[in-house]
Amino acid sequence: MLVYANISVNRLIKIMIRLLWTIDLKGDEMMPLSMAEVGEKNTIIKVGGKEETRLFLERLGFVVGATVSVVSEINGNMIVNIKDSRVAIGKEMANKIMV
Repeated sequence: MLVYANISVNRLIKIMIRLLWTIDLKGDEMMPLSMAEVGEKNTIIKVGGKEETRLFLERLGFVVGATVSVVSEINGNMIVNIKDSRVAIGKEMANKIMV
């Protein structure tokens, strides 16, 4: 097994978790928005959580089929581009949005 010294352990763990998340039980590829890379464009596949949480996210533009990209991320909290707006969301909210 070849491991590159210039990859931090945290980065390697994030990559491994991302690979595990990429296939759901139906075989569809998806992952939580919290695992998306900065600058990467993603399409929203599913919005989870309680009904009031889903409605709140829907009002912000997080609907199935919408394109979302991460502008920045610090400790799981994100600033994302969604429908020509920048929105700040916490890690818990980002985990409910599947891309």
